[in-house]
Amino acid sequence: MPMDAREIERMIKEAIPDANVEIRDLAGDGDHYAATVTSASFKGKSRVQQHQMVYSALQGRMGGVLHALALTTIPAET
Repeated sequence: MPMDAREIERMIKEAIPDANVEIRDLAGDGDHYAATVTSASFKGKSRVQQHQMVYSALQGRMGGVLHALALTTIPAET
């Protein structure tokens, strides 16, 4: 069963409360998404660390329930 974009957004915001999250369904199949996540908590972290924060928020669903997520992270100004 594919993941709903609202569920992806909810999980990210739950783990990163100040995040601004934009989700796009790339293929219309509920399996391939692009996400842009902006958060002040990314400031001072490498791109890999930022992505790890988002993947951690998805609690192991990447590669399973959530097949593909093209991720862009942006440190927000505080």
